[in-house]
Amino acid sequence: MSTVKKGRKGVVVRLEPEEAALVRALMEQLVTLLGDAPDGDDELASIGIADKAEKPDDPVLARLFPDAYRDDGDAAGEFRRYTELGLRDGKREAAGTVLGALADATSSGVDTVLDKEQAQAWLRALNDVRLALGTRLDISEEWYEEAQDLDPRDPRTAMFAAYDWLTMLQESLVQAVW
Repeated sequence: MSTVKKGRKGVVVRLEPEEAALVRALMEQLVTLLGDAPDGDDELASIGIADKAEKPDDPVLARLFPDAYRDDGDAAGEFRRYTELGLRDGKREAAGTVLGALADATSSGVDTVLDKEQAQAWLRALNDVRLALGTRLDISEEWYEEAQDLDPRDPRTAMFAAYDWLTMLQESLVQAVW
């Protein structure tokens, strides 16, 4: 079972091998979903401005990058044009921090110490993964009841369990940081 606690050198995170594998797989999927950064030949993208930016069709990306102005499509598009590339870079970077810590996983799991900046990156990345899972599972306030009524053979059962575990991991990390 994972443990997260504050230590003298930072936040100590211990994950079992299966937990580390789950977090790694979800972070890798998040990075894939976010896509690659624009190549360096695009002058506007090199300073964080998209040539054009539209609300994503994928519900997960729409959740990760919501419109800033719901009632004004033009303003929302313009805001997205100037912010989305930077937000994507930040999400990729946070996921990369988690993946970097998980690179040292062994057959006994992961035992890593996070400094304050790394712990914040973990919190951001865990939040993004939970938002992605929650969107795919259509999580609502009644999700615990729905999850309890699922047939154990339902393929969503494992994802509900992962979502619940990620929630506990994130909460433990929040408590250790503050």
